[in-house]
Amino acid sequence: MKVLVTGGAGFIGSNLVRQVLQESGDEVVNLDKLTYAGNLASIRDVENEPRHHFEKVDLCDAEGVRAVFEKHSPDHVIHLAAESHVDRSISGPGDFIQTNVVGTFNLLQASRDAWEGELDAHRFLHVSTDEVYGSLSTSDPAFSESTSYDPHSPYSASKAASDHLVRAWGDTYGLQVLVTNCSNNYGPYQYPEKLIPVVILKCLKEEAIPVYGSGENVRDWLYVDDHCRALRTVLEKGTPGQTYNVGGNNEMKNIELVQLLCGILDQSQPRPGGARHEDLIEFVKDRAGHDFRYAINASKIRDELGWEPLETAATGFRRTVEWYLGANEWLSSLGARG
Repeated sequence: MKVLVTGGAGFIGSNLVRQVLQESGDEVVNLDKLTYAGNLASIRDVENEPRHHFEKVDLCDAEGVRAVFEKHSPDHVIHLAAESHVDRSISGPGDFIQTNVVGTFNLLQASRDAWEGELDAHRFLHVSTDEVYGSLSTSDPAFSESTSYDPHSPYSASKAASDHLVRAWGDTYGLQVLVTNCSNNYGPYQYPEKLIPVVILKCLKEEAIPVYGSGENVRDWLYVDDHCRALRTVLEKGTPGQTYNVGGNNEMKNIELVQLLCGILDQSQPRPGGARHEDLIEFVKDRAGHDFRYAINASKIRDELGWEPLETAATGFRRTVEWYLGANEWLSSLGARG
């Protein structure tokens, strides 16, 4: 089959494109605007693969999106393209409304028009976030698919809006939609504004590691390859109209995560004089509207579709650190190393 992946030069998208091409015989139509977080260097190893078709298109360009459907006639869509950095959404929310809401609308319309008369033969998988559910206390149960939406940032509000649009296009027009809400991803090719690459690169540069507040905020961490397997599983086996939460079974406080990464780097890349990387930690003013805890109950995708994460804290974070230590060329393409 031929799958249209939006945001396929971004973090999760590039890993998904690579996984599909390496583990199946499917074709991929890779649609990406190539903003600051979309980088052709992230797909350099598969760019000349005959089953990979790249299209530089902005989802906000409705006619450009329609042209991609007319040119390639994709069988299914996995919609990953989004503005996703909470800090950027606070300082510049307009881009998030345009890309995440208007862009999703354009993609839904193009899919509906292209597949009209045979909607049952095609699937539209919308990839969202656990942040739409709001914040948990320490004692609250993990987010389930029936948790009420309660977004607190412009980013999560824009994603919640796009989730509702997708479900409405399924109910109203018969588009075969699926929605996934995932926890925090980590792994290779993540843009260096996110917590894990920030910690690694600050350690390598001998710079202060910024940690919001007291570092007590809790997140569930999902290795990106596990997430990509989940998306492929939902696309293939999921029930249209359903939502599937995807988590890593890997909750920890931000400060615990930073300390874990520092410990791995103490072994892999020792500091001069034997000092600890942990000594570089610097607590900074907390982020506005900073949700305290996210946690995912992923029992539905496990019980119904047979998916579970393979990576653990002991394996995934070490793999990630080692990848960044060997990613000089990729980091240089972003101007992020040195």
